Amino acid sequence: MRRLLTIATILDGGSRCDAALLGGVTRQIVRYWVLRFNADGPEGLATRKAPGPQTILNDGHRRALEEIIEAGPIPAAHGIVRWRIIDLAQWLWDEFKVSISKQALGHELRTMGYRKLSARPRHHGQRL
Repeated sequence: MRRLLTIATILDGGSRCDAALLGGVTRQIVRYWVLRFNADGPEGLATRKAPGPQTILNDGHRRALEEIIEAGPIPAAHGIVRWRIIDLAQWLWDEFKVSISKQALGHELRTMGYRKLSARPRHHGQRL
């Protein structure tokens, strides 16, 4: 509402300086609002979510990752008995030459519906 009132001040013949004072923002912000209003109309003034960074993995990578997770590791071939994020990142590099951080891969896995599971910690003196 405040943004629309600020734009209305300019449309009524006021200066951008006056509009900035009315809106409680700088003239640069008013300039951004005017550009968004000119491009998209009143809907352009709505607060939008930032798009964020582009994903590294494409659909083919995700399908292959899902297949390898569901099949599980083969100890003789992969040298491990359960998948860790770092192992999956290494597998992606070996298969597709895709370099991805542990954090980004963890986010991708959560987006795909997987959750990190870990064993319940036990005190070293506790018997199995």
